[in-house]
Amino acid sequence: MANTAHIGLDKFRQQLRQPRSQLKGRQATQAAVAEVRSLIGVSPAQGHRRDLLIEHLHALNDHFLGLFERHIVALAAEMRLSVVEVFEVASFYHHFDILKDDEAAPRITVRVCDSLSCSLAGSNTLLGQLQNELLDVKVVSVPCLGRCEQAPAAQVGQQAVAQATVQAVAQRVAAQQTAPNPLPEAIRLKAYRQSGGYQLALQVATGLKDHESVIQCLESSGLRGLGGAGFPAGRKWRIVRSQPGPRLMAVNIDEGEPGTFKDRTGLEADPHRFLEGVLIAASVVGCEAVYIYLRDEYHEARVLLTEELSALQANPPCALPRIELRRGAGAYICGEESAMIESIEGKRGEPRMRPPYIAEVGLFGRPTLEHNFETLFWVRELIEQGAERFAAQGRQGRQGLRRFSVSGRVQQPGVKLAPAGITLRELVDEYCGGMAEGHTLYAYLPGGASGGILPARLADVPLDFDTLQPHGCFIGSAAVMVLGQHDSAREAALNVMRFFAHESCGQCTPCRVGTDKAAQLMTAKVWDANTLQDLAQVMGDASICGLGQAAPNPIRCVLDYFPHEVAAEASR
Repeated sequence: MANTAHIGLDKFRQQLRQPRSQLKGRQATQAAVAEVRSLIGVSPAQGHRRDLLIEHLHALNDHFLGLFERHIVALAAEMRLSVVEVFEVASFYHHFDILKDDEAAPRITVRVCDSLSCSLAGSNTLLGQLQNELLDVKVVSVPCLGRCEQAPAAQVGQQAVAQATVQAVAQRVAAQQTAPNPLPEAIRLKAYRQSGGYQLALQVATGLKDHESVIQCLESSGLRGLGGAGFPAGRKWRIVRSQPGPRLMAVNIDEGEPGTFKDRTGLEADPHRFLEGVLIAASVVGCEAVYIYLRDEYHEARVLLTEELSALQANPPCALPRIELRRGAGAYICGEESAMIESIEGKRGEPRMRPPYIAEVGLFGRPTLEHNFETLFWVRELIEQGAERFAAQGRQGRQGLRRFSVSGRVQQPGVKLAPAGITLRELVDEYCGGMAEGHTLYAYLPGGASGGILPARLADVPLDFDTLQPHGCFIGSAAVMVLGQHDSAREAALNVMRFFAHESCGQCTPCRVGTDKAAQLMTAKVWDANTLQDLAQVMGDASICGLGQAAPNPIRCVLDYFPHEVAAEASR
């Protein structure tokens, strides 16, 4: 008896040492594996790269118009991941449509923006009309599409529709398979180089331009991160440069802040000015690889950038770092730097706890230089014209120029290149052709959804870093949304709070529960000011990242500056 038990134990231990011939759980069918391999290729000997999971999910989602369960199982097997791990990543991102195997994928999905600028332009009415008219396609409301100057904005499949109407969307649906949108008329590589492009990058790469002098120029100019945080660019380069190699670079073009579209317009107009800034930064800081993270809604810009990157790599002006273009998947939270890094690594876009900061432990555990598009777009011009000339262009003691994304009740919405420190009143009158016909200035959001709301009486406050904080607001990404006398600040605040509730990653309770509860309370005719103030305090103090920390700003601003709107139902 004892000897038999001993033999059984030895056999059990031997089985434990043997690798499994297949993963546990539901097994992939040969047909599903073949379909997956046709899109992502056969698994290399060392296996598919884990960080390409989201790219592979995009390939499946694009081809099959959804993510079927059989493909998720097959992809997990091909990547040697658990099905749960693949599913939890796919389910995190709004643009992945997970379907059961017996479901039918929608022929086309039409997305209608419901964020503030588009809502002011009638997107809610448009949504209802499209849902009644287009019965054979999927029509849904979505958060900001990054086309606020083209409000109301819509998207048919991956094709953008500006100033959308029922007729325009229906025509795009009919032409979806045969007539994709033309690419933007950008400055291409040949024209850019003929105008002196990449000469500065070559000088920096070969040492003809001293690296220290480049950093000093950035520091003297006062250039700060223009994605919202405003950290001094030169100081960031110096910090990352001091870290041990290998060092990496991550570029954030995921501008999901409602009201922001400046990066898209810059990329569509002059992609190589941005790429030259990337090369200069990589040379000075010593980054071996660059990962460019572009929001998924910018399909035309992605096609353009892919083409221009290929042209640059085929005919490089100097030694290039490895450059990879990564595609977002519809998650505003990935605009936060550490969430973006998680997404680039093929994970759920959940912000990291800090410290350590990503300058020390960032992408793949390496020191990482993170910048947004506009900051890098300025690098060539700033170094060529000199720090003093750049800094002198500000107003009211502020330094440099800013690209303001202006939308809402103005005659001429769009990206406005204007001096830092300009006031809202000056910006509207000098750059936007004044207020839209029939509207007078009532209020404005100086920094997108999270930057707060100010009344018209504060329209002469300089728009820049550090100038708006005394009024409970901040400039952020310089997304300026203008409201007229027929609009409501409380309705604007409710719109952006619903956006935050929808886009919270759910990782921390103060943000996940707080934004949703605040949105519910803000629908009341009379606001419960004490409870909302308590919620705002908890969200601001205890949330992990800037989403939950900044979400209370619109609440506080409405309570402070528009008390007549929340003491009773708005009667204006």
